[in-house]
Amino acid sequence: MQFTTNVGSADRILRLILGSALILLAVTGTIGYWGWLGTVFVVTAFVRFCPIYAMLGLCTDKKAGR
Repeated sequence: MQFTTNVGSADRILRLILGSALILLAVTGTIGYWGWLGTVFVVTAFVRFCPIYAMLGLCTDKKAGR
């Protein structure tokens, strides 16, 4: 199955920073288990596809041509 990318470069960087911060805070015990949701941000940054964006018809990827 192939997905059309819908996550742009600036969005990817923001997702990586936010996701990594949440994971780090979860690992150190600063925040609860919900911090592990940061993995969703990191994964969507790497695969360049966000299912929520797809459902809402959003796209931050300028190369996708939308």
